[in-house]
Amino acid sequence: MTSTDELRTAVEPLLGGRAIESLVQRPCPYRTSYELDELDVTLAGGDRVRLMLKSLGRGSLDPAALKAKPGFLHDPRREIEVYRTLLAPADLGTPRFYGSVEQPDRDRYWLVIENVEGEVLWQVGELEVWQEAARWLAVLHDRFAGRDLPGNEEILRYDADFYASWMRRALEFAEGERRERLAWLSDRYETVVQRLTAEPTTFIHGEFYASNVLIQRGDGEVRVAPIDWENAALGPGVIDLAALTTGEWSAEERERIGGGYLEQAAALGHDHDRSEFLELLELARLQLAVQWLGWEPTWLPPEEHRHDWLAEAVTIARTLGL
Repeated sequence: MTSTDELRTAVEPLLGGRAIESLVQRPCPYRTSYELDELDVTLAGGDRVRLMLKSLGRGSLDPAALKAKPGFLHDPRREIEVYRTLLAPADLGTPRFYGSVEQPDRDRYWLVIENVEGEVLWQVGELEVWQEAARWLAVLHDRFAGRDLPGNEEILRYDADFYASWMRRALEFAEGERRERLAWLSDRYETVVQRLTAEPTTFIHGEFYASNVLIQRGDGEVRVAPIDWENAALGPGVIDLAALTTGEWSAEERERIGGGYLEQAAALGHDHDRSEFLELLELARLQLAVQWLGWEPTWLPPEEHRHDWLAEAVTIARTLGL
């Protein structure tokens, strides 16, 4: 753990030049792959600020994630630049960006953002809140639709090569009957790639799972505050909605969540044929299943993502008649 004095020296310039009277650091209980620390800061004059410090250097990865994470996904500057150049100016309710500390010679890439007080979406039972998250997604996708995002070279691109790389990895790791089932799926996978690459692209979160979405409620308002933008990308917006609707939802519940997205998109001038969109959503869910299969097989994802992804992908392919 970094010393308090070193943290104070690094963080103080990010707080508008105000002196730090005290700083308390503790590991965040929701840490996944990267080191994540909560900072409770008291400023001169008594104001208090709750910060989250995320260490994005490769050496800050959990050892299991370091082994499993595909090298092409890791860029320590991606999330920092996403906050700096895209999220901070957009004013969409994401955690406030305070700044960063970047020292490549020390593999130190610190992202400093607001520590949002709220619930993690997967802990929320009301379907209406999930629909609100879907509406938020529609606003995000509309805000960046058709933009090339120049200057954001770190952003991933969801193109045909990106999709194909996951199936190659999945086949490489599979053995026996599992490989036979995956080979069956691979023979039908080109249809998935063609449909997804034909979709308009926008700025997407890339991992809009419920564990990466914070919900802050009060005075009748719901704030949707997604975190963990380390795999942000240019791609079809339906990928984010597919991640949001992953889990033990019934087809009716999934359609209701998707309906929130479609309603908001329509209000923003983007009309979709409902049946075609829901089919596209299933194709995107299949693609996300393939991506989970493309991680190094000895790695166990967070408990909420442990799932028989191959069975899900095969079921979707058969249901769609691929």
